[in-house]
Amino acid sequence: MRAAGEISLSTRATWEATLESLASHGHEVFHVELSAVTFVDVAGASALAVTAQKLDAGRRIVVSRPPGTLRRLLELFWPGLPALEVVTR
Repeated sequence: MRAAGEISLSTRATWEATLESLASHGHEVFHVELSAVTFVDVAGASALAVTAQKLDAGRRIVVSRPPGTLRRLLELFWPGLPALEVVTR
């Protein structure tokens, strides 16, 4: 999945529905490419973390090139979440 723009109140429903849809496909790993995302609010970061927490053992989300706000939120509120891998390059 690739997202662009802001993940905030105005896009939250779409963001959450997309994450839920991806997680329901049963793939072991799914990729979320965020290089074109400029901002993620706390609720958007929470939706990503909650989705990762709900995955079965061995499944994970790989987040590529997220904005700094998302990296900081994940490090602050959900450090070491095993089902969530952040790739900055």
